[in-house]
Amino acid sequence: MSARPVKRSLTLRGHRTSVSLEEAFWQEFRRIAGARGQSLNALAAGIDAGREDVGLASAIRVFVLEHLRDAALKAPATSPPPESRSPAQGEQ
Repeated sequence: MSARPVKRSLTLRGHRTSVSLEEAFWQEFRRIAGARGQSLNALAAGIDAGREDVGLASAIRVFVLEHLRDAALKAPATSPPPESRSPAQGEQ
């Protein structure tokens, strides 16, 4: 997957705009929108309405990052794989 940004058009409140994001961000942004039952345009419009002095692409990246971080914090903790655990005392 390329780290080079990909430009795509969105329509926000009836106006077309272009946004450049790395493909990984586009994929996750699409996944989040689908999970919420929203179109990309609707989700982007919501992000756009809440942003202040930051570009739309940056606001979308931060939204995706915060969404993933929140999901990771809510996920149940998992044990490390057996090979990475240290041996119990007395075992050699």
